[in-house]
Amino acid sequence: MMYQAKFVHSDGTVQEVEESKKYTGKKDQEDFINGIRAKYVKEGTTIQEETVRRKMNPSLRQYQRLFKDTQYIQWYKNTFKIAVINMFLSVILTVSASYVFSRFQFKGKKIGLITILVLQIFPSFMGMVAIYILLAQLKLLNTHLGLILVYAGGQIPYNTWLVKGYFDTIPRDLDDAARIDGASNMRTFFTIIMPLARPILMFVALTNFMGPWMDFIFPRLILKQREKFTLAIGLFDMIAGKQNNQFTMFAAGAVLVAVPITILFTFLQRYITEGLSAGAVKG
Repeated sequence: MMYQAKFVHSDGTVQEVEESKKYTGKKDQEDFINGIRAKYVKEGTTIQEETVRRKMNPSLRQYQRLFKDTQYIQWYKNTFKIAVINMFLSVILTVSASYVFSRFQFKGKKIGLITILVLQIFPSFMGMVAIYILLAQLKLLNTHLGLILVYAGGQIPYNTWLVKGYFDTIPRDLDDAARIDGASNMRTFFTIIMPLARPILMFVALTNFMGPWMDFIFPRLILKQREKFTLAIGLFDMIAGKQNNQFTMFAAGAVLVAVPITILFTFLQRYITEGLSAGAVKG
């Protein structure tokens, strides 16, 4: 970090100095200012005006340190893998359940929908202890598979209700016309319902990608080995504790975390708006 100091003396002369020093805190800056006074200002001289400022020197050094000195790339891969797999798995489970609730009549349908609605009242972290015990019995602690199953299962209630509402807005006459032409339920679903439901599917895919990408609580609970960490845990460890004060690398890593979300929102914002508004319509 480069510091610039400017002193205006009582006789009108201006003195400017520039020195490089590593900045670690407020006290360090005060010591630096006192050192400049002692080094450059003559004894007995009255200072009329004093200005000290830091001169920014932008560089990519912190990104180099981030990739070289930490396991950031591995954390990025882990998070991306978990987010993508969860996105596809959640979309498949959600769409299947939503189609059944929207298009078929069966015993317990109303109770099932009410149950899904009630489950949304409770925050996910209320089941952390039960989830931990269940994963321990299944030997899925400290595994990415266990984390994916938690995410995929936890997002089904909200997404099912949302997608079911969207499917209800698609006219049933299209289903009837397809059946008259000899199409099965499966073919009707893939050739008619799915193309029309693209906005809500894009919205669900994006939200299911963002969940694991941004989450901290469940990865912290389940993952223990450093090489299996996600981005949230890895970045947290950079600044947690008395010995960890890597704030500059933390800031560099946080910037890169926003890149995939920014790209997805840029290209899918039209589908997000359509999917959210249409899915909120009561069928």
